[in-house]
Amino acid sequence: MKKIILMFLVVVFAQQISFAQKTLKVWVVRHAEKLAIDPKDRDPELSDEGKMRAEALAKLLKGQKIDSIFATNYKRTKLTGFPLADKVGISIKTYDPAQIKVLAKEWKKDAAGKNILIVGHSNTVLEIIEAFGGKRPVPELTDDDYDYVFELMVKGDKVEVKTNRYGAEHHTAATKK
Repeated sequence: MKKIILMFLVVVFAQQISFAQKTLKVWVVRHAEKLAIDPKDRDPELSDEGKMRAEALAKLLKGQKIDSIFATNYKRTKLTGFPLADKVGISIKTYDPAQIKVLAKEWKKDAAGKNILIVGHSNTVLEIIEAFGGKRPVPELTDDDYDYVFELMVKGDKVEVKTNRYGAEHHTAATKK
């Protein structure tokens, strides 16, 4: 009986080590360019430029085997993730940005070994990265920053953050930092 219990404990311990070794890959982006026709519209759709950027995001991540896509409950965030969701055949799940610290903790635990995309806003993207334990890769995102894509490699408590750009270049050479 002691041998059976010992073997059971060894198997459980080995599974815990294996689980802890799996890397969660998270891509975090701000929603693509939105229509700016009516400044009072709090939930605009994407502009033509934004639609092209959303397609560019789908092309960029197409081969990454995305398991889940999360967006806030706004048209612009959902529409940014939609082309990819459509290509890989998954639904977009909504999240509340006020709960991002709790959600990041859950995702780190439950999504180890998975690949996820999170679409946020200029005032939430860097907070999302920090919620996963990463350091801000840029000091701030402005209302003009649409072309950043941040890739987080989360393995246990270690988080590596890579910064890239995607789609049409959004900044002119004079405005790049």
